[in-house]
Amino acid sequence: MHAVEREAMDFDVVIVGAGPAGLSAAIRLKQIDPDLNVVVLEKGSEVGAHILSGAVLDPSGLDRLLPDWRERGAPIRTKVTRDEFLVLGPAGQVRIPNWPMPRLMANHGNYIVSMGNVCRWLAEQAEALGVEIFPGMAASEIVWDGNRVAGVVAGEMGKNPDGTPGPSYEPGMELRGKYVFIAEGVRGSLARVLIERFDLSAGHEPQKFGIGMKEIWDIDPAKHHEGTVTHTMGWPLGSNAGGGSFIYHAENNQLFIGFVVHLNYANPYLYPYAEFQRFKHHPAVAELLEGGKRVAYGARAISEGGWQSIPKLTVPGAVLLGCSAGLVNVPRIKGNHNAILSGIHAADAAAAAIAAGREGDELAEYETALRTGPIAADLKRVRNVKPTWSTRGMWGSLALGGLDMWTASLLRFNPLGTRRHLKTDAASTGKAANFKPIDYPRPDGRLSFDRLTNVAFSFTNHEESQPCHLRLKDPTVPIRVNLPEYAEPAQRYCPAGVYEVVEEAGEPRFVINFQNCVHCKTCDIKDPTQNIVWTTPQGGDGPNYPNM
Repeated sequence: MHAVEREAMDFDVVIVGAGPAGLSAAIRLKQIDPDLNVVVLEKGSEVGAHILSGAVLDPSGLDRLLPDWRERGAPIRTKVTRDEFLVLGPAGQVRIPNWPMPRLMANHGNYIVSMGNVCRWLAEQAEALGVEIFPGMAASEIVWDGNRVAGVVAGEMGKNPDGTPGPSYEPGMELRGKYVFIAEGVRGSLARVLIERFDLSAGHEPQKFGIGMKEIWDIDPAKHHEGTVTHTMGWPLGSNAGGGSFIYHAENNQLFIGFVVHLNYANPYLYPYAEFQRFKHHPAVAELLEGGKRVAYGARAISEGGWQSIPKLTVPGAVLLGCSAGLVNVPRIKGNHNAILSGIHAADAAAAAIAAGREGDELAEYETALRTGPIAADLKRVRNVKPTWSTRGMWGSLALGGLDMWTASLLRFNPLGTRRHLKTDAASTGKAANFKPIDYPRPDGRLSFDRLTNVAFSFTNHEESQPCHLRLKDPTVPIRVNLPEYAEPAQRYCPAGVYEVVEEAGEPRFVINFQNCVHCKTCDIKDPTQNIVWTTPQGGDGPNYPNM
């Protein structure tokens, strides 16, 4: 096959991903030097289309980036007024009082936001400074100059299902930069290439993940209490998996309701999406939703490894930002503030390097700033919560993790040291023979919904004539290995119904409905044989979230 010839454009900095990390980096670069030539590539149809977050925003990162964000009219208005934490049983709940919790867990001073709308606003601020933003431009591969990242290929479209150029084929362009910032979000495809090629995870714990599913509801105004934040643990997961829920009363009588399942669960019959739907039938939750209407749905993976799982962040010519670096504070359920701070740190390092005449070397200053500054302070003190949960369960993590966080907050050290993550989430999956199938209730169409019905509320669309972006390393593995050994868990862990096992002529066949994909990356993470590789579809495809 002949090499594809592409036009090239040169920039000072190329940023992949218009999330909070990428946009903050772009803004900071132009604040430092308005003459820098900066471009942001976004695979979604518009900025915000692929952004999904809870979200309760800690404004500390934004305060540093744009101290006057309030005067600028940022869509950040709903202050947290009530903060509660519940442990659920099948029919009741126990509220854990706020006073024994470490102060870092409090949401005083934080805001309930749509991060999709916040990113749309950040994009406006960036463009006003002269940043070029190209939505609908999926960065599909890296441009190399020897062992240095020299840019990315973006905008390749029109391939046939077999990967050959179709009649409307567009080869895309090479966007070259003195530095490339990878801010794709969790388990990004380019970040994965860099991590594997340069062995960036060597000497660090394996990254851990959760799957987060979210719905937006319009609810009865009489039941709406703007500014109320509720988190739960316990039912319905029990001992089957770690996880919990969030319920945020946003503005305009809207409720952001979501459910997170840690992906290190062992039982391959666990069905995270069905656990979310069952959760909404808890009496306390059902009463809140009764009379309301679900208006949006989405899902995405969450990085949960924390401090000890952050890989090396720099390679020649490129750095990893935000969720590509794994900067979520799991017990706080917050990562957007650290994403913004990482963008600031990366921009500071790149601008200084460019001003000094350097080009394409490693930005060691970025790594130093991240590992010694406010991001490190935020993540170090909670670093044992996730591994403690994995080994001691919910109550053990509440007790030991809480003690560890208290001590870290007050005395600046963790009495548990640094606990390890023992294995990847894929390797945590157990054999089907050791577990029993779980009987899940059928959705009632009122509070709970089947997957395909809900996926319609993610407004997902993929051009079906393109190659499937969910690649199988070995097409025989799903039926030959995963089905007999693990009951093919892809049928269940995917929150969008992408994967099916169907019977044809009395034989099972593995089907990939890639058009349903909401780009959550769970399959790339949880497949027990690591046979599924998530790659970018053509630009503009995927979910079109309105205000997630």
